[in-house]
Amino acid sequence: MGFFNRLKESLTKTRQGFVEKIDNLVHRHKAINEDLFEELEELLIQADVGVNTALELVEGVRRAAKERRLEDAGQINEILKEQISGMLDKGTSSINYRAGSTTVIVVVGVNGVGKTTTIGKLAYLCKSEGKKVIMGAADTFRAAAIDQLEVWGNRAGVELIKHQEGADPAAVAFDSLQAAKARRADVLIIDTAGRLHTKSNLMEELKKINRVLDREMPGVPDEVMLVLDATTGQNAVNQAKQFSEAVGITGIALTKLDGSARGGVVIAICQELNIPVKLIGIGEDIEDLRPFDAGEFAEALFSS
Repeated sequence: MGFFNRLKESLTKTRQGFVEKIDNLVHRHKAINEDLFEELEELLIQADVGVNTALELVEGVRRAAKERRLEDAGQINEILKEQISGMLDKGTSSINYRAGSTTVIVVVGVNGVGKTTTIGKLAYLCKSEGKKVIMGAADTFRAAAIDQLEVWGNRAGVELIKHQEGADPAAVAFDSLQAAKARRADVLIIDTAGRLHTKSNLMEELKKINRVLDREMPGVPDEVMLVLDATTGQNAVNQAKQFSEAVGITGIALTKLDGSARGGVVIAICQELNIPVKLIGIGEDIEDLRPFDAGEFAEALFSS
């Protein structure tokens, strides 16, 4: 099965909870009118698009329908698809690779979002593009996290730099960067503890990791990637806000799309926080993390 079809399949639950309801709405109303727009707004909010984003989307649809002098409610889906694609397309969805030296990607996120798994898949993705990759196990709170990352490193054929459980995470990050530079790695991916975003001391530790990296190699990390679980809906937006305030998130890796009826949250994140989604996870296999494409996502969401 090609990637587009896999993506389409992974969005089945979201499509059932979102697009199919919009289809029903369109069939009930037939004509484009204010009642249609009011119900559309409610459906978007229920799909975890968020209140502000839902209002903006409906206003965009209303404006486009008026400009094109549309009257048939059946034409709403195409406009909505265009509006959603526009909101998702931040023009910066590719990973910011550094030319001529090691690109450093620090990966953050709360427990249970699939962070360690995402790092393993990202390492595989980078390696499949011909890049030399090293991973750093700076989540030292749990021995299981280091072991899990090692398993993924072996699967991806990527070297892992690690210390013992309980070691200073910033020291692991420092040693990982030294190793990456010495081995002339193209990409260094650093795992961090699956911290609760409400714990200020743990956020301070993240800041310390970034300071240590920047001192050793000015300008890094090149990416601070936040892993979010699509099934958590609006809570994902709250996590993104707090991580972004603490450590300046540059991109989002959205996981568990295949298990979510709340895929609309990706629209809220992009629009309200202006943070691009750069990676999406659509399954369990090592190849199931891919670069995000706004147009492709919108097309797959609305495909029958």
